[in-house]
This record gives sequence, C-alpha cells and structure tokens, in this order.
Amino acid sequence: MANFPIVLIGAADGGLDPVRRITEALPRDCEAAVAVVFHTGSQPSAVPEILRWHGKLPVAFGAEGTPLEPGHLYVAPPDRHLLLSQVGFHLDRGSKVHDNRPAIDPLFVSAAMAFGPRVIGVVLSGLGRDGAAGLRMIHNRGGLTFVQDPVEASASEMPAAAFALDDPEVLPIEELSRRVAQYCSAKGAPASWAAE
Repeated sequence: MANFPIVLIGAADGGLDPVRRITEALPRDCEAAVAVVFHTGSQPSAVPEILRWHGKLPVAFGAEGTPLEPGHLYVAPPDRHLLLSQVGFHLDRGSKVHDNRPAIDPLFVSAAMAFGPRVIGVVLSGLGRDGAAGLRMIHNRGGLTFVQDPVEASASEMPAAAFALDDPEVLPIEELSRRVAQYCSAKGAPASWAAE
C-alpha cells in the first residue's frame, strides 16, 4: 500500500489557472503523487503540456495499469474516467458522471476506497456538482478535503456544492497552493499517518 500522500485535484470551467497555480507551487522533490481531472470531454487535451510548462514535476496522462509514484503528476485522459486502486490506474469509458467523462467523482471515490486517510481532495472552479460526493467520501474515509473559495472562483458552483455536501476547508487559491505543497513533504503529513 502507498505510504505517501495522494493529492487529487478536480477542476472544470475557470479551473485551469488554479490548477496551474497549485502545480507551480509543488516542489521538485515532492513526496506526494498528484492526479488531476479536468472536464475535457472527448476533445484532445493540452492540460499535461500546460502543466509541464508551469511546474517542476513530470506530467503524463494516467494510463491503464500505470502504478502510482510519488513526485509524479497524472492527468485524466480525454473521454475516460481515471480510477485508482492499490495496483495503479484504471481507465474506464463507462457512463458519464454529471454529464462528464472524465469526471472528478470516480477518481475521488476510487482513491478514497483504496487509500483512505492518505488522500487529499481538492475541488476548484467549475460548473455543476462534480466532485462534491467524491470529496465527502474522502472525508468519510479519513482524508483531507479542500475547496477553492467560491467567492474567488471563476465558476463557483463546484466548490459551493462541495462545501454544502461536506465540511471542507475553504481557502483562496494562494493559500490552497501553499497547503498542497506542504503535503508534498513527509514533514507536512498529518500526524495520523505516522501510525499507519
């Protein structure tokens, strides 16, 4: 079982800049594995390339069977839900969730079930309710949950829905970026992880 933090980020409309801000803040020696779901639909996605330009970590689309590694950033590929188990990533072309594929909730729920308190879930700007149920599952399994302050989000629906369904910490993107970067260090991990 993974003994490092797993940071999951969900974003949609207006969320690319906040994702970029978070990934820019991640240190080169990041000890967390990071996965991002962006609502790209079936269209070709330049998200990995953009995040590669603006960050220090290696970035790639999550691929079937790829094991999760700390210090790497994975992006959900177009038209596939990105799921996570202790074995690695699984790509699923099942039904759309909240009218999206890839969707945020499938990744959040699968990771919460597999890794429990090691998961850190983040919901950023976007329309709709995707990410809310997944963030609640992460919380219920002992993980940490954060949302971008809806007041500053370009599209406030997703962070507001997540806040209404769960009790995440609400932070402006600058503070959220610092907090996520903190969890990339073993020294920044919650004390409860040491007992695992």
